[in-house]
Amino acid sequence: MRNLIIAGLCFVPAFAFAKFINPMDFDGSDAQKNEVIQFITDNVHKMYCEGAIDMCQDATLRMMERQELASFKKATEATDKNIMKKVIQTYCEGPVDMCSYSTIVMMYQQNLKASQQKLEW
Repeated sequence: MRNLIIAGLCFVPAFAFAKFINPMDFDGSDAQKNEVIQFITDNVHKMYCEGAIDMCQDATLRMMERQELASFKKATEATDKNIMKKVIQTYCEGPVDMCSYSTIVMMYQQNLKASQQKLEW
């Protein structure tokens, strides 16, 4: 049985294991570009075709994939690693399943802005 499982895994395409790439660790290599694109397409499909939202149409998927890629590119410009780390932990590694680059870049920007503010009378 074990050999059957191992043999089966050999036929699973590598893109089936697309993983989240931290935008601040992105090196611009073709391998990472492909990984980001695969993560985005898998994640968008999961959100719009397999979840509570039934909007599984090619036009919607392509539009959201483009939005996610634009968000990823914007997130690569982030400068505060600590804030980015906390945002990724909250939305990608915790109980909240909202791991998308658009959420990450939006919350990074909000947290960066809030980190520079103080409550004043």
